Amino acid sequence: MIDLAAAAAKSVSAWDQPGTLAFLVIFGMGVILYFVFRSMARHLRKVNEAARIEATRAETPDSNDTGELPGRDQGVQAGPGAR
Repeated sequence: MIDLAAAAAKSVSAWDQPGTLAFLVIFGMGVILYFVFRSMARHLRKVNEAARIEATRAETPDSNDTGELPGRDQGVQAGPGAR
């Protein structure tokens, strides 16, 4: 009976060894991080492109860039009750 218990304790299953489970956890984290960093790089490219476009718009004056709201008639002023 003791020999049977000792044989069961020395199982050679891959799941019984701590190195296998740790490797799978670390490998899974690596795969997840690959996709997270790939997504982050894509979003940073979008932000960089938007900042570049905004900088070029700030450098070149536009005809609608007068500080007034578009569509307002500049010659007519609003009365005291108008917003």
